[in-house]
Amino acid sequence: MKRSFLLSVAAVMFIGLAGLSLRAAGTKDTAHGTPGKDIVDTALAAGQFNTLAKALKAAGLVDTLKSAGPFTVFAPTDEAFAKLPAGTLDALLSDPAKLKQILLYHVVAGEVLAKDVVNLKSAKTVEGASLTIQVGKDGVKVDGAKVTTTDILASNGVIHIIDSVVIPAS
Repeated sequence: MKRSFLLSVAAVMFIGLAGLSLRAAGTKDTAHGTPGKDIVDTALAAGQFNTLAKALKAAGLVDTLKSAGPFTVFAPTDEAFAKLPAGTLDALLSDPAKLKQILLYHVVAGEVLAKDVVNLKSAKTVEGASLTIQVGKDGVKVDGAKVTTTDILASNGVIHIIDSVVIPAS
């Protein structure tokens, strides 16, 4: 009994020290996401961003979101893209410049965690315009899209999942 207790304490201490070592080495200690993977690889691993991945590739943004960052991405799921009017996605995929503008409207420079988002009224996007942020009883909305999951950490930023594709006014 005493031996198993000591082994348990040793295991807990080892796990704690390993966590400290990872943080000291610059790897994020995450509850969500995949430590060591960038935003693109983290999104691909999630399995619900296949349309977003296809759009990023068509717009030539994969390398950008694999770079050092940090970035905050308000990422629409496959279901969010499915809500677009018929033909919209195909039209965007055939217009890389417009697609790039829309995708960059989902990206904020820097790492903005949920605890920070709830204190904002807006956030300037990499596209240049600002997203409107509303915090209410129903949670957080970004340009009317509901944030469904927050703080999916990646090596170069954070992903917040949204239920709709947001489109800049211009």
